[in-house]
Amino acid sequence: MAVAVVVALGAGDLGALWWLTLFVAPDASVQVTWPNVVLLTLAGLVVAWALWECLRGPLTGPPAEQDRDTRRLRVALYVAAASSLVNPFLTTWSLWGMLVTLLPMFGVVLLLSPVVGRTRRHILILHVSGILGYGCAAVGLGLALFGHPIGALALVAGLGSLIWNVLVLRAQWDNDRFQRATVKYGILAMVLPLVLTMAGGLSGVPLEVYDDVVAVAGVLAVVWLARSAHDLVAPTAVSIPSA
Repeated sequence: MAVAVVVALGAGDLGALWWLTLFVAPDASVQVTWPNVVLLTLAGLVVAWALWECLRGPLTGPPAEQDRDTRRLRVALYVAAASSLVNPFLTTWSLWGMLVTLLPMFGVVLLLSPVVGRTRRHILILHVSGILGYGCAAVGLGLALFGHPIGALALVAGLGSLIWNVLVLRAQWDNDRFQRATVKYGILAMVLPLVLTMAGGLSGVPLEVYDDVVAVAGVLAVVWLARSAHDLVAPTAVSIPSA
């Protein structure tokens, strides 16, 4: 990334830095300016940090005892994190790429809800909201692929996934198996894109650059998924920090 920054400033070409930090084809109309270079560099640092959080694995030490459901949940969380991480590459093909990244979340919804749910009623609400949210999103993408209007499915998908995420994060906060930092990253993943989108009009940065950089904030969701899987196997003899 440092080499790409030097190339951008020296040769006046943002192509290498754009590909490296946003994973999409560069916009030739965007000029090489200090604000644009700084913004792209910050986006790259966020992605590098997310990779570190995902790949470093759980804390070392004797792992907690896991039953089959916990092992399956960890696999589902890691698969969902991996599919979300490669989402920028998949979406360059077509909407099929976005559909592929949604499918692992069904496993997460079905397996995570019983772990964090406090009562049968709470688990049922989690299942219904999660399936509605991610199911309607998948159906909506399928309709869009064949040129059909999505209609109210987008609203149902957004509302359902929002309710599921809020309820899961609240339950994780009260669950000793999950670090507070993990939950905070999940909250940021849900709130930050909305805040950045609303602030975009005041930044003065070209819309083409800003939209792609806001999308990079989605790596926070990847960090939340991966860290949730790490926390499920935290060593029993290690005291887990709360921040």
